[in-house]
Amino acid sequence: MWEVDTYFHFVVFDSLGSREMMPECTSLQFVSPFAFEAMQKVDVVRLASLSDPELRLLLPCLVRMALCAPADQSQSWAQDKKLILRLLSGVEAVNSIVALLSVDFHALEQDASKEQQLRHKLGGGSGESILVSQLQHGLTLEFEHSDSPRRLRLVLSELLAIMNKVSECSGEFFFKSSELFESAVYLEEAADVLCILQAELPSLLPIVDVAEALLHVRNGAWFLCLLVANVPDSFNEVCRGLIKNGERQDEESLGGRRRTDALRFLCRMNPSQALKVRGMVVEECHLPGLGVALTLDHTKTEACEDGVSDLVCFVSGLLLGTNAKVRTWFGTFIRNGQQVRVMHECREDSLEGACYLGLVAHTVIPALGRLKQEDYYDCKTKRHGSQALSLWRMYCTLVRMGGTRPTEEEAEQLLQLMTSRPPATPAGVRFVSLSFCMLLAFSTLVSTPEQEQLMVLWLSWMIKEEAYFESTSGVSASFGEMLLLVAMYFHSNQLSAIIDLVCSTLGMKIVIKPSSLSRMKTIFTQEIFTEQVVTAHAVRVPVTSNLSANITGFLPIHCIYQLLRSRSFTKHKVSIKDWIYRQLCETSTPLHPQLLPLIDVYINSILTPASKSNPEATNQPVTEQEILNIFQEVIGGDSVRLNQRFSITAQLLVLYYILSYEEALLANTKTLASMQRKPKSYSSSLMDQIPIKFLIRQAQGLQQELGGLHSALLRLLATNYPHLCIVDDWICEEEITGTDALLRRMLLTSNAKTHSPKQLQEAFSAVPVNHTKVMQIMEHLTLLSASELIPYAEVLTSNMNQLLNSGVPRRILQTVNKLWMVLNTVMPRRLWVMTVNALQPSIKFIRQQKYTQNDLMIDPLIVLRCDRRVHRCPPLMDVTLHMLNGYLLASKAYLSAHLKETADQDRPSPNNTVGLVGQADAPEVTREELKNALLAAQDSAAVQILLEICLPTEEEKAKGANSDISLRNTQGVITISTPNKETEEGEDNLLCNLREVQCLICCLLHQMYIADPNIAKLVHFQGYPCELLPLTVAGIPSMHICLDFIPELIAQPELEKQIFAIQLLSHLCIQYALPKSLSVARLAVNVMGTLLTVLTQAKRYSFFMPTLPSLVSFCRAFPPLYEDIMSLLIQIGQVCASDVATQTRDIDPIITRLQQIKEKPSGWSQICKDPSYKNGSRDTGSMDPDVQLCHCIESTIIEIINMSVSGI
Repeated sequence: MWEVDTYFHFVVFDSLGSREMMPECTSLQFVSPFAFEAMQKVDVVRLASLSDPELRLLLPCLVRMALCAPADQSQSWAQDKKLILRLLSGVEAVNSIVALLSVDFHALEQDASKEQQLRHKLGGGSGESILVSQLQHGLTLEFEHSDSPRRLRLVLSELLAIMNKVSECSGEFFFKSSELFESAVYLEEAADVLCILQAELPSLLPIVDVAEALLHVRNGAWFLCLLVANVPDSFNEVCRGLIKNGERQDEESLGGRRRTDALRFLCRMNPSQALKVRGMVVEECHLPGLGVALTLDHTKTEACEDGVSDLVCFVSGLLLGTNAKVRTWFGTFIRNGQQVRVMHECREDSLEGACYLGLVAHTVIPALGRLKQEDYYDCKTKRHGSQALSLWRMYCTLVRMGGTRPTEEEAEQLLQLMTSRPPATPAGVRFVSLSFCMLLAFSTLVSTPEQEQLMVLWLSWMIKEEAYFESTSGVSASFGEMLLLVAMYFHSNQLSAIIDLVCSTLGMKIVIKPSSLSRMKTIFTQEIFTEQVVTAHAVRVPVTSNLSANITGFLPIHCIYQLLRSRSFTKHKVSIKDWIYRQLCETSTPLHPQLLPLIDVYINSILTPASKSNPEATNQPVTEQEILNIFQEVIGGDSVRLNQRFSITAQLLVLYYILSYEEALLANTKTLASMQRKPKSYSSSLMDQIPIKFLIRQAQGLQQELGGLHSALLRLLATNYPHLCIVDDWICEEEITGTDALLRRMLLTSNAKTHSPKQLQEAFSAVPVNHTKVMQIMEHLTLLSASELIPYAEVLTSNMNQLLNSGVPRRILQTVNKLWMVLNTVMPRRLWVMTVNALQPSIKFIRQQKYTQNDLMIDPLIVLRCDRRVHRCPPLMDVTLHMLNGYLLASKAYLSAHLKETADQDRPSPNNTVGLVGQADAPEVTREELKNALLAAQDSAAVQILLEICLPTEEEKAKGANSDISLRNTQGVITISTPNKETEEGEDNLLCNLREVQCLICCLLHQMYIADPNIAKLVHFQGYPCELLPLTVAGIPSMHICLDFIPELIAQPELEKQIFAIQLLSHLCIQYALPKSLSVARLAVNVMGTLLTVLTQAKRYSFFMPTLPSLVSFCRAFPPLYEDIMSLLIQIGQVCASDVATQTRDIDPIITRLQQIKEKPSGWSQICKDPSYKNGSRDTGSMDPDVQLCHCIESTIIEIINMSVSGI
């Protein structure tokens, strides 16, 4: 490649130099790189080796170093200074420079400042000068005849004039004719003066401004190089300043050319910084042609090690880089043709390289292709593929940016290179892939029948050698998959997909007209790849081993995906099921992004026929046995094998396939029924054997590697298996897998791992006589992980019934609960079935029924038909409630799925469609309503059973275990018991099993009410024992939602519901004293007043006796209701008195007493404290209902007064 680069460099450089770089400078001697480096490093030895002409250019700096006081006082510098003085001693020009340094520069600077002010005041064109009086002769003669001070003033005046004009022109270039800078005789003396001025007056003459001014005079580049050589540290500053002031799109103007040439001279003087200057060009996005020129200069002086022109890399990097600003800047430079010559030379570089590589393709590469071992390749020939790739990208970039089109000769050369047959190496695979995409992108290269035949032969070679390339090169993604994919796109007429494929492979956006692919489409679809050939070939392509996202490029899975989308397999009756199954088994993490779309389109091809005319044209689903084969390692607790046959990725993908298949089958039930097709659904027994929760938990720890698979599985679970997505379970899993779990694992001893399920069973058998053994084993089991506990699940659940016997320590029950909850995170469905069967009541001579998963989903209330002892065993009751909640959710999903599966049963037959127009959906609406009614009845029944469990049994009532919620009836007056000192001293009754069970039930009811408030409404419309109202209102936080429907409940015609509503409201008002509660309480008082006027005597007694105590609660919560309630009580008393006036003589005194109490309540405060009033012991001899009601009214009023007076 060196010969090509050498040829290219000289040809291009000569072409670029067809106009000379500042031709006025060609005869002048510039500072050499050797001399500049010596000055930069102050290498006195190297300076001493310079010739006199070279040394003459550096005298200003050397003289200043020798004469000025140095900052470095070291001995080594003193020796170097002596060498410099010895070096200068024989040079005659040193005397003139010494004379220049003897001038009063302070006075000179003051005069220069005055002259600048004068020029600014009078205008830049003024001829007045303070530095120089009126000249008698020309500037050159004045300079010749002047002494050193006047020479300084002459040059300074001329330089300031140019600098002022530059600042006034605002970027417009001008050329200034100046005798001082043009006379060849005095150039060196003028350069000496210029260097001394800039060194002694740096604030007046900034070096960047001086450099900018020198561009406008003849020999400016030479003066600039001398100036920088004498101040070598300013090189980068000067270069950056010149680049910043340059044009963005650039150098065809005179100023642009001179600026570019000056910078190139500077970089020739200091070639080590040339690439850094090129970096400044790219950074500032100015002078793009300079960047190309510097690259050419650099590659001329530096041999390119990898054989690829640095220009190719530089231009390709700019046009294909990630910096959009740079890409746009350089692309505009190429497109607008302002630098046609450079672009032409770049194009020549690509074509020269193409010619050379084309020659290599016909000589070296075929010979290498016959060698089967890579060891025979030498280093140089191995790089040919990489060189060709770089040149391809370069050529494509120039064509894309510049819009150029190759000539016939160029097209022939390119086609010869494209159809080369490289060796089977990764670079060879990449070269063939890029060549193939080049053919598609520039299909106009194939114009003659001979060229078309050459292309067909090459494509046939690709098909034939594809397997060999893949096996030899070690690259999983070969060009064979790309060929197959393009063929499928052509068959399905997806030309835009082909264009995207080409652009992504080439790594750039190329405008390709779809019409230009018409001839290629004909060749592919009719001569090379017919659709039948494509499908037959695709199914024989081996699956990708260990497919993951780390394997990039075009793979067989891409081809199969496109063929499935176009339904080619079903059209040509080619079975693809086995290929997909094998590919799913050969997967690993990180998950390949094409796997999930492949499964989705495969499921669609199973359920949806390719055409309505042929409903049987579908693919076959994966069989149940094949699915079980994948999960056999995790079924039955064998989930911790070290050498698993199938990866967790394969198992999760098959799980995703099953869940998606079932969901799609349900979603398409109507469509399939109309086509009289019913694809087979996977059996429930199969689903029961798959450890769904265990797999989901494994996926949770691999979320980053699995991409979107974990979230997709969660979505499917939430839809089809809501009982596996209970929030409490997720929270429990976080606790199990958190820091505490790690600490427990650190405490795990070898003894914990040695306990077998058989030993656990023996320990349970000995529980009646020895609790220690089973407790010790279970404590060790708590240190195991969830998957390690699976073998113990059956033993643990089967012995739960034994733990219900009396005398079992609470710690054992709590440990069993803890282990059960851990197992619930990995095998919930199987665990629930085993637990329900284990907790059945044991009845002699009656064989227990073994329930299945399906039985429990159909009737979740089976869970509550357990041994009654469970109702008073909080750890096991917690387990039971957890299962009940899960099966209620599962039942909803089961009934919804059943409704969709049987949707075709309610569709009217074709013979009965007459007269049913507009009513076709009526049966389905009815079935949906029936389903909702069944679910509501099921949920309400569960709630009612749970509330019934909360009631104390007769034994518990006798022991006073529930005194805090019990109601008592003393002498016909019902009052709410309040805790006294005795009950406060006996607070331990709150810690009983009943109280704990009540808390657990209240938590579950709260969740159910929040999930579906209609359940709360239905349960309260049904009613439940009023003894439970204090418990439900205080224990269920969501009971406040009852305030929304209590007005509706009060409006019911049944007296019992009205009574229950008022009693419920009284407790809610105490618990939630809100404005809404006040309005509902006022409504209840008004309703009670209304009912007083319409109820008969018997109903009046039945209604007011249980509701009057509620008025006390209303007054306690809302004192503003005091007047209305007192008036209501008086009215009730008056009505009762009127009914018994003829029968009871003592009733009038009671009414009178009530009136007095109402008018003067403070006078009765002492009477109210009398126990006889509280106990209602007065006038209770009569059994008349009205009399009893009057006494109850009196007791109620007294209690209200007592409450208000005591400030309660």
